[in-house]
Amino acid sequence: MKRRRERVVFNYECSLSGEAFTLTEKAPNPKDLVTIKAYYELNPEMDDRSAVVKKKLGIEATPETKH
Repeated sequence: MKRRRERVVFNYECSLSGEAFTLTEKAPNPKDLVTIKAYYELNPEMDDRSAVVKKKLGIEATPETKH
């Protein structure tokens, strides 16, 4: 009979928002991990998500990103 391989999971917390998330690999620098939401709050100029996604998340689109 084949043994089932255990999957190791690592639980981390975003250093900015406090949101918890799970990874299947150990992070080399867990203090540097941030969620996508926190990343885009830090770098709004890098936010390339579509208007539909922003509307669903309740984020107002800036005039430069409206198409």
